Amino acid sequence: MTRPGYTQLEDVIRDPDFPDLDLALRRGRHVDRDDVAWYALLGDAQDHLEAFYRRYGCELVHKADGYYYLLPTGDKLSRRQLSAGDMLVGQALALLYLHPSTVERGGLHTQEELIAQLATVLGSDALIRAFNPKRRRYDERVAQKTVRARVGEAVRRLAGLGFVDLVEGDQLRLRPALLRFAEPVRGLSEPAEALAQLVARGEVALEPESASPDGAAGAAAADDEPQGDEGDAAEEAEEAEDGDDGDEADDGDAP
Repeated sequence: MTRPGYTQLEDVIRDPDFPDLDLALRRGRHVDRDDVAWYALLGDAQDHLEAFYRRYGCELVHKADGYYYLLPTGDKLSRRQLSAGDMLVGQALALLYLHPSTVERGGLHTQEELIAQLATVLGSDALIRAFNPKRRRYDERVAQKTVRARVGEAVRRLAGLGFVDLVEGDQLRLRPALLRFAEPVRGLSEPAEALAQLVARGEVALEPESASPDGAAGAAAADDEPQGDEGDAAEEAEEAEDGDDGDEADDGDAP
């Protein structure tokens, strides 16, 4: 999409696409070439917008991989911190993105392949523990169901930030911004292998300028987290189901 040059900031702000783009960036959205109109606007107005967002304590970052995001550098606008589970899922998605077959498949993978990637890198037991951190004991069937549910929730949150697209069924289209999760191993001879080792060790450090791939301003992290009562209710429901399974086993052993 071709746009006329912007001679001043006012021209950018008057662009009909700017309000939605501005809100998306402040909410942590990553913008890449698939966002045709937004990406073109950012490219044409980058000089004006870098100065504009700097006044709000943010840096408009443009990565060579082909995406933009806002990085808060002050405290005027709030950060969106990803949970450890979201980070883990993001790193697994980055591993899939780096896989040679991804280009051949048009960037498409399934959630089943994502879970299989997590299980391969972490091991099944560690994967279950990662998404059931408060459980001292668990029923494997219930725990696996919880893993699938929480991985699905993480994928939806990451989709809202422009890391993936949700396609029909359980398919995902992986987007370039996932490479933010691979920043600690960029430049190495085998980045995918190094990232897999980071994931397996539970290290979730990202690029030095940011504690997490928030790239976000203006949205409270609490918006992405389940309410305490809902989380407790889910845990209690799982405990109850585990308890029922255990009772049935005890009854079966009783004379």
